[in-house]
This record gives sequence, structure tokens and C-alpha cells, in this order.
Amino acid sequence: MYLALWSGRSYPLGATWDGKGTNFALFSENATGVELCLFDAKGQETRLFLDESSDFVWHGYIPGIGPGQRYGFRVHGPYLPALGHRFNPAKLLIDPYAKAIDGDLVYGPEIFGYPLDAPEADLDCSHFDDSHLIPKAVVIDQSFDWENDQLLQIPWHETIIYETHVKGFTKLHPDIPEALRGTYAGLAHPAAIAHLQSIGITAVELLPVHIFLSHPGHLVDKGLSNYWGYDSINYFAPDTTYSSDKTLGGQVREFKQMVKALHAAGIEVILDVVYNHTGEGNHLGPTLCLRGIDNATYYRLEEDQPRYYMDFTGCGNSLNVRHPQVLKLIMDSLRYWVQEMHIDGFRFDLASALARELYAVDSLSAFFDIIHQDPVLSHVKLIAEPWDVGEGGYQVGQFPLLWSEWNGKYRDTVRDFWRGEDSKLAEFAYRFTGSSDLYGSRGRRPHASINFITAHDGFTLNDLVSYNQKHNLANGEENRDGESHNRSWNCGVEGETDNPEVLQLRERQKRNFLVTLMLSQGVPMLHGGDELGRSQQGNNNPYCQDNEISWSHWNLQDKDAEFLNFVRQLIYFRCQHPVFRRRKWFQGRAIHGSGVDDISWFNPDGSEMLEKQWHCSFAKAISIYLNGGEIGTYGPRGEQMIGESFLLFFNAHHGMIEFILPIRLQASTWRVEIDTNEPRFVEEEYLYTNSNPIPVTARSLVVLRHL
Repeated sequence: MYLALWSGRSYPLGATWDGKGTNFALFSENATGVELCLFDAKGQETRLFLDESSDFVWHGYIPGIGPGQRYGFRVHGPYLPALGHRFNPAKLLIDPYAKAIDGDLVYGPEIFGYPLDAPEADLDCSHFDDSHLIPKAVVIDQSFDWENDQLLQIPWHETIIYETHVKGFTKLHPDIPEALRGTYAGLAHPAAIAHLQSIGITAVELLPVHIFLSHPGHLVDKGLSNYWGYDSINYFAPDTTYSSDKTLGGQVREFKQMVKALHAAGIEVILDVVYNHTGEGNHLGPTLCLRGIDNATYYRLEEDQPRYYMDFTGCGNSLNVRHPQVLKLIMDSLRYWVQEMHIDGFRFDLASALARELYAVDSLSAFFDIIHQDPVLSHVKLIAEPWDVGEGGYQVGQFPLLWSEWNGKYRDTVRDFWRGEDSKLAEFAYRFTGSSDLYGSRGRRPHASINFITAHDGFTLNDLVSYNQKHNLANGEENRDGESHNRSWNCGVEGETDNPEVLQLRERQKRNFLVTLMLSQGVPMLHGGDELGRSQQGNNNPYCQDNEISWSHWNLQDKDAEFLNFVRQLIYFRCQHPVFRRRKWFQGRAIHGSGVDDISWFNPDGSEMLEKQWHCSFAKAISIYLNGGEIGTYGPRGEQMIGESFLLFFNAHHGMIEFILPIRLQASTWRVEIDTNEPRFVEEEYLYTNSNPIPVTARSLVVLRHL
């Protein structure tokens, strides 16, 4: 069939349908030629050379080509790995700007740019064609009736994040039709949304949805898969495995419907994005996309040996964020997800890798400067995972304005406190009050701290209190993978047990963790399934477990149903009282010191904390007064923010401690609202005044409200 090929335009990149035909554009600075490859319904390939090149963008326009057309590219150029070039026109390449992908990658020796049996492996060029094994990009129609849907822009101080996996959240949900379970449509189902609303969630943070790969040998050959999805191969197309709509481009419509439904329910959508590396791996990985399009442009190569990749991620490669085209790719992707897909924000995986312009992490690198200036992206939620695996990669507290961070120090400190590990009370106090030591001096607010106890990477909350050691044999790596220092405590027995005392302690510890989390300043993040008592059987790295180890279970035991109700009450409690959701620091001064009216710190005997006590590592108990009348900020309509005041008793000691009301608070009446020794919020009227002792059970937390 004859196809007319016009010169077309160099912008926008990718495939753009205008109602009459489609423009194709691909950037490659070092290529000598580019072929556009069109595939019909039977897989028959038609190749067209793109003769036009403008500013290293190869482009062409074909009238009559429209939505549903499958395509790919073949890129010509030198195959010289020693110089960083890996062009190989025998390999069909996925368009990095494709908005939809059809088909799954089929593994075979053909997908590698070199013959697998070569003596020096990747130095030789393979001439095997792999088009029958490679997923095809799809031209799509972007039109969609959003019905006036807009970004919700929920204020940070009102945000409750729920980190979850599109598939794992609904795969076993009995009230969702089986055909929709584990899909975008499943997450948008009224039963799924009702659960999120019932516990007070304002934002779902989804593990990666960009189309990704599972690698042969390491996973596929073992019957495992890349369940988490941290190996993106395209940054525009939603992964097809999470779509119930199997028509060409149907996954895009279904994803938009999901966002629209969640927005209608008052829930934002945040995407976990992986712009630090791709699924093509190291120099021995397959040639699927960027490697074959322009390896030297898109990847960070060793300067003295460009055959090899610089690896700040532990995944074999790192994107070359120093190059303007790579920055453009990332920025175009981010803006696409905001403007076309209505995404409310992003969590950047291994974000420190994006800041590496040379070797050191630079918080004012070009990437962050561009984000700061961007009229679209500077107004959405930006969350950094502030570390990578390279030297100097741990950068908690070092990100610039507009950014919030996963606060790993919060997680570690709170875990240590409740398991009774020796640690300074000052550290715990800083974390509880929003980590002003990390964020306050850089002009940032408490919402810069994304507080969490557990996340996808590590133990679930249930396993955190049930296992001392990781149990990752199911991953097929002889238990070598995953973090070995988990700051967990099994409460006396490793794993499952029938011991009622151990079980009671574990449930109390779970309540301790979540009450601490929800009453801390900053933004709380709940790991999806923790509210249901989900266990991974001690596996702290289930990245490859696409099965019941990772999926949320909905048939709850009595204790799990009771805990779920406690979580609902707890989040509602946080939302009702502005003193737990401050937008500014406590007076902007040090967390401990005399004369501070909005917060005060006391010993269990009611005396004020002394300077030297903050540095004692053996102290396990503290009393905190939060003054709701001294919040010091205004509401959205200029109203003075005034709330109720609270007194919190923390006892991480192994024995019961009697707390005394501080002298200047004894004239007031205080009601017990929460006692984590109880599986539910306190309903009885337990009132305290004067110097009457208040018993606080070993390893528990009591919250008093001023009447």
C-alpha cells in the first residue's frame, strides 16, 4: 500500500494525530538515519525513512494515519560501544513519547543489540530482527470528556496520603467485579473509593504506572515478575496490565476515568515516577528504546570508558539529566500527566540521582531550577525520595523550596522509640514536631516532611511488630535481598503465634505507631493495607511477588476489623483538630526551651524537661503539651485558627509509668481521648485534674483533651 510521507514538524515529539493524519517525530543527536515502522493488524511491517531532520529531530507526516495505528522506529548509526554508541537498525525501538503501548515484550536473544554468545559480548553487533518480540507504540485520540474536572489542590496540611499498588489494592476485593479487580477501573470502583473515603484518605500515591519490564533470568525464569514496576521503559504510556479495556489505546481512557472518579470523591492522585533509570539495564541489557535511539545522549556513561554506564540507582544505568533533551523528556512527561491525565502530584523515586549534574548531588541542579520556574509543575505536589545508592546520595532535608520529602529519619526514629532502642529524646521530639532541624532553616514548612512508619519498601506494619528478621526466600535470592537492619521488634516471638500476650502487645504497638504518625506535624503517609492488618509473611522486599504476599486482603479477622475502625477514628480525630495540622513551625524556635507557649515538654512527674535530659539515650517517656489556642495561623477566609489543647503521654518503657499533670495544667480538667492500651477510642468519661496520678501502660500512649 502506498503511503504519502510529508515533511511534517519537529514538534511535538512522538506521534500526534490532528484529525487528518499523524505527525511522527523522534530526537536522536548521533543517528545517521531513522525509519518509521508501521504495523498492520497481522503484524506486517511497512518501513518509511524520515528524510527530514531539524535540530536533531527526525520527523514526517502521513495523511490518513490515525488512532489505532501501531508503530515503532529503527535508528541507524554507528555500533561502537567503546565510544558509547549502540545503534542497531535490526532492533525495533519503542517511541519514548508514545502515549499507549500494545503488546508485551517477549524475551529472546533477538532483543539484545549484541550476540549473547560473543566472546566480548556487547562489543559485537547482532543482526537478528526482533520486531516480532517488541511491543508496538499506538497512535491515540487524546480527546476525553473530563466534565470540568480539575486538579483538587488540597492544602498540604490537610493531606493524608495512602501509598498503594493499582493491582494489589483491589485484586482480592470481593465487592468489585472480578473482571475489574487489579485494574484502573477497579481502583475507580465505588467499593474501592468508599474504603478510601471511610478512612479519611485525601490522596492515593500509586506505585509506578508507566509501562515497565520484568527482566529475563533474574525474574521471569523464576516464575516471578517486576510487581512494583520500578523499571520504566516509557514515561508517557500507562501500563497495559492494569487495564480492563483491551482495545488499542483503551488503557489511556480507563486511566483518565479512574482519575476523574477519584477526583469526584475528593481524592487526589499522586504518581510514583522513576526518571532516574530505565528498564534497559547495564551494558549487557536489551536494546528496546533509548539505548538504540541515542545511547550517548540519554544515559550517563563512564567518562573514560563510555562502554559502561554510571549507576547511581543500583539498576544498571542512570539517565543523563545533564543533557537538555533528557531534561525535556522528563519535563514533557510530567506536564503531560498533569495537563492531559490530570495528575495532582509526583513522588520521585531515588530523586537524588536527578540532582547529579556531575558526581555530587546538587540541590540547585538544572532539573530543580526548571521545575521551580515551570508554570504547571510548580503548582502540583512534588515529593522526593531523598536518596540514591551513589556516594553522598542520602540527602534528607536538602531539597529546595516547593519540595516535600519522604522523611526516612522520621521512620527510623519512631521505630527505634517504640521498640525501646536507646535514642535521644531530642531526636524523637524533632521528628514529632515536623523536623524543623531538617527543613526549618531553608524556608520550608512542616509539610516538607512526609512522615511514614512503613512503605512498599520494607515490612508492613503488621510485620514490623511480628518479625525481627527478613524472610525473603520466596524471592529466589537466598534471603540476601532486602534491608537487614529493619528497626523492627517481634514482641517476643518470631512470626505467627497463638500467644495472647504477644498478640495484644503487637496490636498495641501498631496503635502506638499510627497514633504517633497521625498526631505528628507534617504530612502522614499510610502504607496501603496496613489498616487491614496486611502481612507479607516477613518478606521486606516483595518487589517480585505478584500474588497474595503483596495483595491486600479484605476478609478481616475480628482484630483486623477492630484495628480498621481504630484507624478511621484516628484519622478523623487528626482532621478535627488543627493543632495536629499546623502550617508553621512551633514559634519558629528550638523545640525545647522555656517560655514557649504553643508547645511544652514535661517529664512523667510533671516537671519541665531540663536541657541535659534531651541528650539522655535511656529516657523512654515524655509528656507533650500542645496548645490549640496558640496555633498562630489563619484559615482560608482569614479566620484565626483556634482549636482544642491536648496533653500526650508517651511511654516506651517496658513497665507501667504513672504520669502527673504539670503544675500549671492541674487546675484544668482533662479527658482521656485515646489510650493505645485499648483497641478503640475511649468512650467512657475518664477525667483528670490536680495531681492525681495517671497510669500509662507499658509501651503505650495516652492522649488527654483539655475541657
